[in-house]
Amino acid sequence: MPEDLAEVYRNTYPALVRFLYRKVWDAERAEDLAQEAFTRALVHRPENTRGWLFVVAANMARDEARRAAREKRHLTLLKSEPETVHSAPEDEIDADTQRTRVRAALEQLTPRDREALLLWDAGMSYDEIAAQTGLARGAIGTTLARARRRLVEAYDAGQEGGQDVARG
Repeated sequence: MPEDLAEVYRNTYPALVRFLYRKVWDAERAEDLAQEAFTRALVHRPENTRGWLFVVAANMARDEARRAAREKRHLTLLKSEPETVHSAPEDEIDADTQRTRVRAALEQLTPRDREALLLWDAGMSYDEIAAQTGLARGAIGTTLARARRRLVEAYDAGQEGGQDVARG
């Protein structure tokens, strides 16, 4: 690599995090994206490391925003699906309560776990989920199993009044 990456890191990391923060409006996520950009720089070894980092970081933030928009659209579609069977008002209240708890539990999952789970629920194959999320195909089963377990834990904790079980 033409430039010393450690030196570029010292001089660029704070600016890159500030740049990303203005794109994602989440300090922790901005730091994570900046770290990922530097990790990719280690692999790709670009000529102009600083410029390359900002381009890659902007692309990652854009991709993440698109992924979040897809998740939101999917959740909106799930919410707007018509109910085909009319039931007693008590049953409708129970179903609405359960939907609210499921949504709350989904919100407690990490974005990666939520995305993988929603894509699987939408009928996508492991290969399609891997292509969409950037995860290795071999990691999809583990990710889905973990996401399902955390979803159940968050759902159960919501019934008991607990929070943030699914992020562990």
